Amino acid sequence: MISVSDLCVNFETPSEVVEVLKGLDFSVEEGAASAVVGPSGSGKTTLLNVLGALLPPTSGSVVIGGEDIAKMNEKEAARFRNQELGFVFQQHHLLPQLTVMENVLTPRLAGGWSESEDETRKRASELLERVGLGQRLNHRPGELSGGEKQRAAVARALINQPRVVLADEPTGALDGESGTKVADLLLEIQKENGVTLVVVTHDLSLAERVGGVFDLGK
Repeated sequence: MISVSDLCVNFETPSEVVEVLKGLDFSVEEGAASAVVGPSGSGKTTLLNVLGALLPPTSGSVVIGGEDIAKMNEKEAARFRNQELGFVFQQHHLLPQLTVMENVLTPRLAGGWSESEDETRKRASELLERVGLGQRLNHRPGELSGGEKQRAAVARALINQPRVVLADEPTGALDGESGTKVADLLLEIQKENGVTLVVVTHDLSLAERVGGVFDLGK
């Protein structure tokens, strides 16, 4: 599903060019899970941003589901992000003025979908029930615990039925129990739905649970 070959990402500063990723090769099979680990500054989030079509590589090939996202223009990359990928961030990024249901539905606002609004809302309700928020549909983020907010973010990441889910430190801002529940949820959904999962984490226990570990520090 994911094949990265000879990936290089450079950032230019006024005084120098900083090489964040250099000649990187990385792959994940369809339906599998991989954890990306490494010390701060090793390029973990940079790699995730490249996989998410948020950051164009300086050079190299990045193929996801048969599409080389390194060659996409801005419009093509936006379509790919919306229809093929789901994102879960360390900070949930829920919109505070919207209800939980409305937050989960926000990825659908870009359009391009054939199903009706009623069908989408039904699936959103089922997702929120699945993540344990079936009684919180009309609550706003300020009324949720940290773990509940992150579970809502997981539901939002899945609303478009993505083939790939990218998670950047999804348990990093949570206490131990809440973090374990979110990790359990991600791994259960990955196995049950057959999605390809890439998790960036400093949590070595989470990385071991994911299975495949890719260490950028080596």
